[in-house]
Amino acid sequence: MAPGHRATDPEAATRAVTVLHSTEPASVYLSLQARVDGLSVAEVDRVLYEDRTLVKQLAMRRTLFVFPRDLLPAAWGSASARVATTIGARLVKEVEAHGVAPDGAAWLEEAKAAVVDALAGGVALTAQELRERVPELEGRLQLATGKKYAANVSVAPRVLTQLGVEGVLVRGENAGHWRLSKPRWTLMSDWLDDVPPAAKPDEGYAELVGRWLRSFGPGTEDDLVWWLGATKGAVRSALAAVGAVEVSLDGGATGWVLPDDVDPVDEVEPWAALLPVLDPTVMGWKQRDFYLGGHGPQLFDTNGNAGTTAWWDGRIVGCWVQDDAGVVEVRTLARLPKAALAALEVEAARLTDWLDGVRIGTVYPSSAMKTVDWVKP
Repeated sequence: MAPGHRATDPEAATRAVTVLHSTEPASVYLSLQARVDGLSVAEVDRVLYEDRTLVKQLAMRRTLFVFPRDLLPAAWGSASARVATTIGARLVKEVEAHGVAPDGAAWLEEAKAAVVDALAGGVALTAQELRERVPELEGRLQLATGKKYAANVSVAPRVLTQLGVEGVLVRGENAGHWRLSKPRWTLMSDWLDDVPPAAKPDEGYAELVGRWLRSFGPGTEDDLVWWLGATKGAVRSALAAVGAVEVSLDGGATGWVLPDDVDPVDEVEPWAALLPVLDPTVMGWKQRDFYLGGHGPQLFDTNGNAGTTAWWDGRIVGCWVQDDAGVVEVRTLARLPKAALAALEVEAARLTDWLDGVRIGTVYPSSAMKTVDWVKP
């Protein structure tokens, strides 16, 4: 993220952080913009939808990510498989409990097969188009009856999500603006042509842990358990498989690094960055005090989702918002030196120019983004 150290292209930027969060589609573009100089929306679209070197995949913690293509088999065999088992069993129970079908498991297999048939031959359809063509997707579930958050929902998104996490379908080309999510669902075999087999679970976890350590190490066992959404046993086996080395962290905790990553790291000049909601660096660790300080409650919502963040010299010092014209404004949470304020203003101008009037909404605004009570220069 530091000027002079940025990545050369979207693929390199993604590998530098292992995967990109894609819960909000705009975050993919903004995370890459922060790490690649001169990047355009068209370049991101190209790697996602033409070259397909970066691919969307539901995986760790039931979160949608953008993966480097070669990392997909590791996820399919480990983190994605774990999520698929969990959400599949839940959907079977919901289908039976809400009268959609007496045999939920059989119904789910029939519904998945019907969707696959509808997309055969290279067809790509939005969720709405699939619902219109596939009768098996017409069922509805009445959830949380009697609660304030009660909802009557279609089974269609759940079936598509199940097929997506299993690696059968992929969220293909976006039918809407780049900041919105309206994917055309496509068979993974059509999207990638040559689909490699899923890795064995232990091999998949080892690959993911190795990539995470390269991006985020040193980190703790708890960091990895949280990031992977896996068990301690799986994490410990993966750490052993990659030959991870124990190191001491500030405060006395034990961290882990790759065996070729034990040397001291060269210092860089202080740098500024503006990162989007759910950026992979912000969400890289469970234990975040070393870069958050005491600002966590102001920058994360109650469910642990990070809002926008402003960084100075390796620490989060605030957030950023846009005015009605789309101009980016930095809100700081602490007194900063003039050099920091100047550098943050440079990044704000860079992001304003890049967005060119496009305003980015979010369903995860932090309290710092919503309040006007911040530390002014």
